[in-house]
Amino acid sequence: MNKIHATITGIEAHVPDYILTNDELSKMVDTSDEWIMSRIGIKERRILKGEGKGTSEMAAIATEKLLKKTNTNPDDIDLIICSTITPDMIFPATSAIVADKVGIKNAFTFDLNAACSGYIFGLATAAAFIESGKYKKIILIGADKMSSITDYTDRKTCPLFGDAATATLIEPTTEDIGLIDQILGTDGSGRQFLYMKAGGSCYPATHQTVDNREHYLFQEGQIVFKFAVSIMADVSVEIMERNNIKPEDLAWLVPHQANMRIIDAVARRMNLPQEKVMINIQRYGNTTAATIPLCLWEWEKQLKKGDKLILSAFGGGFTWGALYLKWGYNS
Repeated sequence: MNKIHATITGIEAHVPDYILTNDELSKMVDTSDEWIMSRIGIKERRILKGEGKGTSEMAAIATEKLLKKTNTNPDDIDLIICSTITPDMIFPATSAIVADKVGIKNAFTFDLNAACSGYIFGLATAAAFIESGKYKKIILIGADKMSSITDYTDRKTCPLFGDAATATLIEPTTEDIGLIDQILGTDGSGRQFLYMKAGGSCYPATHQTVDNREHYLFQEGQIVFKFAVSIMADVSVEIMERNNIKPEDLAWLVPHQANMRIIDAVARRMNLPQEKVMINIQRYGNTTAATIPLCLWEWEKQLKKGDKLILSAFGGGFTWGALYLKWGYNS
């Protein structure tokens, strides 16, 4: 019997209309376009505006577009995985809310929290369900409303993040395509350098936590940067070596879009020219679980069936990983 692989058969995305530029940010906090571009490489980011609009607002739009694009009946979806760190609420799961909004009634759903590694953790998880032989159609959502936990008085973090949602259809195949290999990791000691202190069971919301601005993300930038450069490069090179992939064999590196200097460092370690690296950080910023699939969505028409891709990410936790996959279709 031929081995079952999990392959991507469609991808969609939604980004909000509102564009927050560096010039506008510089009127809110002590920063400038030059400072942001030289250190991070972000020109603008999308922000979801409107009272009562959370991550599911964007995710439902992306999912509806995916169902229509792939001509998929909502009743045929077996599972929805939503990778997010900005759920609409602590419970119910955002995946359940999206399922209700788009009319998916026969699937079980759950949310997955791996911060900026959320998409690759989610893709590996979806693949395991597909490879079991019991699941045929899975939607993986990578979505975050990072503006909801960003402190716009903190010049070190507020330029980094934007809002976006993506939806990916994953199905079984016996062809030599899809997810081939994965390396995933977590080091929980990194939790002290990148986190949101309040809002969970340790520090429930109080006047004090709100006054102390503890419901916004906190990051020790230099420590996170050094760890991210090292681990993303190491894991990407490792997955190339153990699959005998040479730089000339690889069609694309799809890195998490956190910082241009991190992306450049990873590409150099892999001996890849920039024309083989998907980069859109300048337009969207860091949308956490949405960055990698946002690249795949934008480059979809350039991807060919069988193209060799490496997806690489690093996130809070610390979490990290690299996936090797062969693209599943021609657009």
